[in-house]
Amino acid sequence: MTRVERTEGPDGLVAYQIQVDEPPGQRLDRYLAEKLSLSRSHAASLIEAGRVRIADRVPKKSHVPEAGETIVVEVPPPEPTVAEPQDIPVDVLFEDEGFLVVNKPAGMVVHPAPGHPRGTLVNALLHRVGQLSPIGGARRPGIVHRLDKDTSGLVIVAKQERAHRRLADALARRVIFRRYLAASWGHLSDDKLRVEAELGRHRRDRKRVAVVPGARPAVTEIERLERWKAADLLRVRLLTGRTHQIRVHLRHIGHPVVGDRQYAAGWERGLEGRWPQELARRVRRQFLHAAELRFPHPLTGQLLEFSAPLPRDLAAAVEWARRTS
Repeated sequence: MTRVERTEGPDGLVAYQIQVDEPPGQRLDRYLAEKLSLSRSHAASLIEAGRVRIADRVPKKSHVPEAGETIVVEVPPPEPTVAEPQDIPVDVLFEDEGFLVVNKPAGMVVHPAPGHPRGTLVNALLHRVGQLSPIGGARRPGIVHRLDKDTSGLVIVAKQERAHRRLADALARRVIFRRYLAASWGHLSDDKLRVEAELGRHRRDRKRVAVVPGARPAVTEIERLERWKAADLLRVRLLTGRTHQIRVHLRHIGHPVVGDRQYAAGWERGLEGRWPQELARRVRRQFLHAAELRFPHPLTGQLLEFSAPLPRDLAAAVEWARRTS
């Protein structure tokens, strides 16, 4: 008889251990749905999220369990349907009745999402201002544009609906000027480059983005500011705002972002000498910082400009790279 052991952690996560006694003759997602009283889509999402393991490996949904296998399943607690205010420090550069400009630290998620229900920028701003624009829904109120968790820098968040709509329209019309600082492995072929490559979800890994012909257009302008021993310091302008755009475009041209664990893991090992590995050791997250914003005020039309210096971790890496190049 199949044994199912259940344990619950203090954070609400429930862990199951299933000892398969005889071959069930069905796919893993169907098997888990039946044994744990889950929907098949929920079981499939747990597998895709890496929360199902068999002998310390992540199986595919199509795997058919075999007798003697032990299946370990982690089921996280349900995500809150509404973002909750939390007293979290946040660096606000500008605030009026319509919107805010915030300098987001690396490591902070912009809005609640699966795996990150709390501790986000939205949670922090709800505590500060009480209410954000309802556009975007209960989990993403006020979000005009996003930054990846490990990207630092400037973000616009709307407080009222009218400002939100005008800011979103300005973003779509490319009126909002956005420029980043990045470090990339190797050396660009020219001091200035323009990358035009359509982006879409990776065919096999849905958490990643890839260059996919016929997908959504994406345009990035790149300018080299400094040439180091085995990397470049870049100024990068977004002309479109696709998910992971800078990271994927730089990877596409053979110069991925330093410290990018998703698109450039271990890249430094393919470069000559010890310098790349030392830079990788000093850059503990992707070297990408939203440094400049320029746009007309959505309600008054006044031109606004904002800048945020490199945070301490990236600035220290730059100083070392300059000194040793």
